Amino acid sequence: MDHLAPSNVPVYATPDEQQAIWERCANRGHPVVAVRAATRGYIVRYDLQHLDEQLSAATLQRLRDRVRSRRPYPTGTDPISETEGVGGEAGPVSGELHTSSEGDGRDLASHISQFVLDRDNWR
Repeated sequence: MDHLAPSNVPVYATPDEQQAIWERCANRGHPVVAVRAATRGYIVRYDLQHLDEQLSAATLQRLRDRVRSRRPYPTGTDPISETEGVGGEAGPVSGELHTSSEGDGRDLASHISQFVLDRDNWR
């Protein structure tokens, strides 16, 4: 699997649904890429912690640059975490990136899945 199509990105709203997604990915040896339906918008989440893996520094920077370039508004950037620039937190092990709609969340999750799912991008 090299990336997820937007229609294949799982969306969850409850802790039980989240747990089911994380367990399914852990059992298959895959990182998590999913969208959480939050109170105010949607949050794209990725997670490699259950695999004891992380994204390489170069991959993480490419992911952040790509996410920032897709944002429709000007962004400020914390030089270390780049939290504001990417609209959430994008770290080497996990990330949470905010979007305003489920469709935008699925599109963003699909886009970042190519970075997260490629084992050559892990260290």
